[in-house]
Amino acid sequence: MSRLVAIDPGKSKCGLLLVDLDLDLVLDGKVVITNDVINIISFWKIHFAFDLVIMGNGTSSKDLINLLEDLCTIKLVNEEGSTLRSRERYWELWPPKNLLSFFPRGLLIPSQPLDAIAALILLEDHLHKKLNWPDKPNFRIET
Repeated sequence: MSRLVAIDPGKSKCGLLLVDLDLDLVLDGKVVITNDVINIISFWKIHFAFDLVIMGNGTSSKDLINLLEDLCTIKLVNEEGSTLRSRERYWELWPPKNLLSFFPRGLLIPSQPLDAIAALILLEDHLHKKLNWPDKPNFRIET
């Protein structure tokens, strides 16, 4: 199986994504405090044997590269606009239900941080295809 990790880096929190490319499927997505990224990536490396980390080139990427470069291969990608696009992608994956479905999606704000969705956008842009994420995750910031 071919697996990749995507990271949307930030000063205080990061979006992390583990994807199976053979299935075009998100296996796991998290929003974690930045200091915990190394622990999650180490765990995924041991248990899921991914090939590459795709990471946005913005905030805190240099700090994370220094932490992760001995653990895995990292490819920096342009993350311009990924945060703004994450809300739209969230509603594509999990459309609003009930009365919310009548509101324009641009007016709806998800109740959770979207950093993992931003990581998904970085990876989808890199791969030039959309991935499946069947289960709606709970993006509370993990500590």
